Amino acid sequence: MPHATEPSPSAGRIVAVVSGAIAGLVAFGLVVAGAVLLYANGQKDHDGYVSTGKDRFHTRTYALATDDLDVNTDAPDWVDTGAALGHVRLKATSRDGKPVFVGIAPTKDVDAYLRGTSHATVTDVDYSPFHASYRTRSGSRPAPPVAQRFWSASANGNGTQTVEWKVRSGNWSVVVMNADGSANVDAGVSAGADAPWLSAVGWGTIGGGAVFALIAGTLVFVGVRRPREPREPAVLAPAAA
Repeated sequence: MPHATEPSPSAGRIVAVVSGAIAGLVAFGLVVAGAVLLYANGQKDHDGYVSTGKDRFHTRTYALATDDLDVNTDAPDWVDTGAALGHVRLKATSRDGKPVFVGIAPTKDVDAYLRGTSHATVTDVDYSPFHASYRTRSGSRPAPPVAQRFWSASANGNGTQTVEWKVRSGNWSVVVMNADGSANVDAGVSAGADAPWLSAVGWGTIGGGAVFALIAGTLVFVGVRRPREPREPAVLAPAAA
């Protein structure tokens, strides 16, 4: 008697297995991302900030500035004006004993202040090992930063100076200078954020991963299960004479 051949998988079953595999990869990525966010939340210091180390930024010019920091979130007003976006903390310590200045302001105001002056813009930062790249412009000496009124948050003086700023939508720049506006800026700078959303987003991402894992398992099960054997048609016994 010839052996029955295994039926070839249908196109629908193949699609289910492939879709399940893709959903499984998405689930794995979401769980990993959520775990990373929760780990970062667990690294906050006693003030509730996740911070970088105190790294050296220096220039022979009169000022160090960041490139445009775009915080345009398109978030609702209650998010932008509330505490949902969190706070940024900057700490700057002069490495040569001079009083240091650190400030945050709208980029358009910083650009206007530094236009025509000798300053350096931080264009890239690498870690492990730390290395900062700069774009330097030549020009004159700017007015002392402490005399300017456009800073959204600033601090200046001897020792470590700390600025805490509530994040808002917009385009912002960070400036580090000698408090008197003199040349040769050399400071150790640490940046941190309290990121109050880390825990909620982390758990939400892991939850999304669990949902995708469930979908993946269902699709793979549907794709690999053997179809039911068709029932043999019932044979009617001949009627008695």
